[in-house]
Amino acid sequence: MRGRDDETGEFFSPSRSQNRREALEVLSLGEQLSKLTDAQLARLPIPEGLLPHIRECRRITAHIAHKRQLAYLAKQMRREDDATLEAIRDALDVNGEAGRREVAAMHRAESWRDRLLEGGDAELAELIDEHPQADRQRLRQLVRNTLEERKRNKPPHSFRELYRELRAVMMGGNDAGGDDDDEAE
Repeated sequence: MRGRDDETGEFFSPSRSQNRREALEVLSLGEQLSKLTDAQLARLPIPEGLLPHIRECRRITAHIAHKRQLAYLAKQMRREDDATLEAIRDALDVNGEAGRREVAAMHRAESWRDRLLEGGDAELAELIDEHPQADRQRLRQLVRNTLEERKRNKPPHSFRELYRELRAVMMGGNDAGGDDDDEAE
């Protein structure tokens, strides 16, 4: 029994219904996480201790066993603090802060790609001024290859590669060989 404060009349702890709602929310979050790929999981702020449980949940396909493993995953997740779970939810939420940053980075990379293809060396110099870590030679080569692809009506391989390179520059990393999941055409 949770009891009441004699002076204020407020309850000491959340009701059983509230506890159940919170547990079901964590279970739902665990189910979402178990449906993600390893690349998508790597982008989320998931504690290292939860990753093996998520992978195990994905590995099990028998209905009841999967449900049992999902409940175990939710139990492990409830041991994490609320801030960690909220950060995971925010990163998953398309309308959340992390989602907005991701979309903004995508639009900046697309905008720079279009500017480089239309403007040439002047735009490239401006990009290098903003992001000195960018590889000028690689970007120039990708722009040249993309324009050549367009002339010959070839598939947009360099077009996509240019996007990935710009995205890596915008994010501050050097690994341009990112996943195909987040590329825009």
